[in-house]
Amino acid sequence: MKYKFLGKTGVMVSPLCMGTMSFGGIADEKTSKAMFNQCRDAGINFFDCANVYEKGRSEEVLGKLIKDCRDEVIITSKAYFQMSSNVNAGGATRYHIVRAVEDSLRRLDTDYIDLYFIHRFDEKTPIEETLSVLNDLVRQGKILYIGASNFAAWQVAKALGISAKNGWSRFECIQPMYNLVKRQAEVEILPMAESEQVGVISYSPLGGGLLSGKYGKNKAPDAGRLVENKMYMVRYADEWMHEVAGNFTALAEEENYNPVSLAVAWVGAHPGITAPIIGARNVEQLKASLDALDVDMTDELYRRIADLSYTPPLATDRNEEKTDFNYGLR
Repeated sequence: MKYKFLGKTGVMVSPLCMGTMSFGGIADEKTSKAMFNQCRDAGINFFDCANVYEKGRSEEVLGKLIKDCRDEVIITSKAYFQMSSNVNAGGATRYHIVRAVEDSLRRLDTDYIDLYFIHRFDEKTPIEETLSVLNDLVRQGKILYIGASNFAAWQVAKALGISAKNGWSRFECIQPMYNLVKRQAEVEILPMAESEQVGVISYSPLGGGLLSGKYGKNKAPDAGRLVENKMYMVRYADEWMHEVAGNFTALAEEENYNPVSLAVAWVGAHPGITAPIIGARNVEQLKASLDALDVDMTDELYRRIADLSYTPPLATDRNEEKTDFNYGLR
């Protein structure tokens, strides 16, 4: 396996990150252990978690699994979303983050968390307060690096500037959504990350299952997140997305690849991506994602896949700059 540097931290991580949202939920402890071992056998050393996953149960299961290999793996957790009926048990405040980190350390049964994310931008709390407490926790050794999930590019850039001004620990990794039908990250998030040497572990490379080969125009399974979960149904409701999914499945079959493997490999081939986050309910599902490591993602194949969906406009909206009809470049 060819490992990658996480941003400019000097820490090396596998080119795939295993998401543990299913641990302790749809994947019981036995199944979670089997998937964890499957990842470790493949060389995966990067595992993503969050306090809100199964209300802490995912952290507890992950904590048991890393017990014998703690120094060999990189684990993450996150805080922001409401964890109890306490009105202050959420957000990116000092009040909540200090407690959230302590709770995650206890559930994970570890002395430190390698990479700690703010799960969402908090419009109600000054970013200075959030960055200050994260810096304190780094100095205390409870977390080693910090990151941001679901932030806009300007929010990350603002935070980087504040951290630099104050000499605080900065966001070393971000976690945006990114897949063939959700490409907004290409406009500003990924260019910003490349420019500032920030690591990127993107989530949902399969579009909630849309790109798994089970969906297409007027084609859908009887069960699955896109037909059972309202959040995912809204996120991937546009008809063109399902048309893209069908065309993508046909291309995967033409190239003799499992659509799951090809979808993950396409995301991972973007130069701004450190590692796509994969996930599964069981070992059979997980194998297809791990097989992305064996996909020969040539430049031609990458472009053919990209051409199946809409390329988002430039941040300036001056699409003519992609053509010969412009004022020219330096």
